[in-house]
Parts: sequence; C-alpha cells; structure tokens
Amino acid sequence: MYFDVTYILVLIGALISLIASINVNWTFKRYSRKLNARGMTAEQVASYILQSADIHDVQIGRIRGNLTDHYSPTEKVLRLSDSVYGSSSVAAIGVAAHECGHAIQHKVGYFPLKLRSISVPVANIGSKLSWPIILLGLVLGYMGLAKVGVFMFLFVVAFQLITLPVEFNASHRAIKVLRERNILFDEDLRKAKKVLTAAAMTYVASLFSSILQLFRLLLLVRGGGRRRR
Repeated sequence: MYFDVTYILVLIGALISLIASINVNWTFKRYSRKLNARGMTAEQVASYILQSADIHDVQIGRIRGNLTDHYSPTEKVLRLSDSVYGSSSVAAIGVAAHECGHAIQHKVGYFPLKLRSISVPVANIGSKLSWPIILLGLVLGYMGLAKVGVFMFLFVVAFQLITLPVEFNASHRAIKVLRERNILFDEDLRKAKKVLTAAAMTYVASLFSSILQLFRLLLLVRGGGRRRR
C-alpha cells in the first residue's frame, strides 16, 4: 500500500493550526469571565474609540458566531460577534479595540492594509483554482500545468504573509488606545493583550501551515516530473 510521505507536512501544519485555534478559544473564554472596571460593553468601547479617532462614517453592527468579528473597509462596517458585542469582559473589549485598530488603519492609509485589500481578488483566485490545476496536471502528467497551479498557490501564501503586519499592527493600536484612553488598567490590559496575542498566533500558524503545504506541492511536482522521465 502506497503512503505519500509528504502528507506528514500537511499533518504538521494541521496540528499547528489546531493548537493555535484551541489556544485562542481557551484564552478568550478564560478572560471572558473577567469584567472590565469601567463596566463598558465592547460595542460602547468600539464607538468611543472610533469617535476619539475622529471616525464618524463607520457603523458598528452585530454578526452571528463566536470570534467572527471583522472590519469591512469597503462597507465601512465594524462587525462584532455575539460573544463580543454586548459583553463587558476584558476579552471582548480587546477584540473590539482590535477591530477599531483596522478602522484606524483604513483612515490613516496604512499601506499593508491597502496592499491586503488589493491582494484579495488574486488570493481568492489562487485559493479556488490552484488545487484543481495542480491535480489535473499531476493526473495527466503535465508538470508545466501543475507548476502553474503551484505558482497560483503562492498568491495564497503571499496574502497570508501580508496579513501578518496588518493584524499585529491592529493589536498594537488597540492596546495603545486602551491604555491612553484609560479604558483598561494594568492587569486588565495585560489580559486583553494575551487574548490579542493568541488571536495573532492563529495567523502565524495559518501562514506556517500554508508554507508547509507549498513545500509539499513543490515536492509532488518535482517528483511527478522525475517519474515521467
């Protein structure tokens, strides 16, 4: 029975991503039990931060799910998840402030955010078409076609790489504004930072997993070319 040893790379990447996901959910749940001293909800904090940053054209909405929070620069809408929106926990405040960090990035024209927005269509194409093209090339023995698929997968990896500074910078802005506006104090601020750090690690894990996948694809294409010869 044939076993593709390159699957080990996939398993390693999946394990790393799983650990990161478990860690962020565990950290968020842990600090969701700790209420902030000022008694503000995440939605109130988000509104306050946006006003303080002189941002008045961004709406704050609610979205279903757990940690599905995001900022949409095209719609100018900051969406907070069910587990964050009305919560007064330190964890929820940190997440809301992080999303405000993205809105501030948008206002000031933060270049990595602009680059990520531009890269979205290309990354989507790479994500949808890379695997079908690679598999078709491998099955038919057309290594040139498979290499085109691998090249398209590079768009996905590049997008994830661009995402890292965007996410880390948003968290940095969040912690800074929470401190400067005295929204969170000392220990609460440290706990919020732990939540944001755990969230940022999921992006690092995703990038690392994709790099391992890319390495596997390169091995498969190279191996397919050798067998053909």
